[in-house]
Amino acid sequence: MHPSNSSTTKQINELKNEIQELRRSLNQINDQKEALFDKREKLGKEILSLINQAKGTRKTRDQLTSSVKEFKEERKKLNEEIRQNIEKIKKLNKEKKDLERKKGIKESPSQIKREIDKLEMQIETSALSFDKEKAIMKKVKELKKKFKEMKEVSDVWDDVNKLSKEIDEKKKKADNLHKKIQDTAKESQEKHETSIENSKEIQELKEQEDAIKKKIAEKKEEISKINDKLKDKLTKLGEVDATFKEERKVKQEKYEKRRKKTISERQKEVEEKLAKGEKLTTEDLLVMQNMD
Repeated sequence: MHPSNSSTTKQINELKNEIQELRRSLNQINDQKEALFDKREKLGKEILSLINQAKGTRKTRDQLTSSVKEFKEERKKLNEEIRQNIEKIKKLNKEKKDLERKKGIKESPSQIKREIDKLEMQIETSALSFDKEKAIMKKVKELKKKFKEMKEVSDVWDDVNKLSKEIDEKKKKADNLHKKIQDTAKESQEKHETSIENSKEIQELKEQEDAIKKKIAEKKEEISKINDKLKDKLTKLGEVDATFKEERKVKQEKYEKRRKKTISERQKEVEEKLAKGEKLTTEDLLVMQNMD
């Protein structure tokens, strides 16, 4: 083989090997890039899910915080009403004492009422003598008269009792509200802490996503560089291949030229043999067939 042709063939083979290696690297890096894209997409979905979850948590937290505020306002109102009722009871107790002192009353209307009920029950259920029954009835009459005289005091007592019941009910409501405030505030705090944890997790995932984006950009840069190298190698291969074909063409032309020259020389030898009358060989006869 011609030396220059051998060198060109070697160069072509080397270029083909380099192109094959570049394509292999290109496919490998492209696979890595696609894997990073899949990972980024997965992270993006996870981040979106956490963002929606965080929004829901914050919304619930805000609602709970609003409920705590409303409960506190309601409790404040109840406590004010309790305070006002206590003030009213104090005034009524003072009024009651003044009336009792003015009328000389020592017992409470409820005590007198209980005593009347007790005596009337005794008359109805016990076998009493006429005198005993008469004495009890007289006592009942006196107590009823006294109870009637105590009507004004009795009304005050009723007002005090009514206010006392209202205070007890309001205190019960206030206590229930206090428990609601504590439970709701605790739940709100838990939601707030969950929201903070969600935010931290989202931030961490976003940092991971940014790192992946950076790696994808690096892979794209690598791909771009390899593509440039591959383009250069393919261009070079085209040039070398063209050179190889040109060399082969020149070689073929030289070969044909030498071949034609050899045939011309052999024909001349055969002609000389014929002129001398020498015996022709089989090869000489073949040469004669190509003679014009």
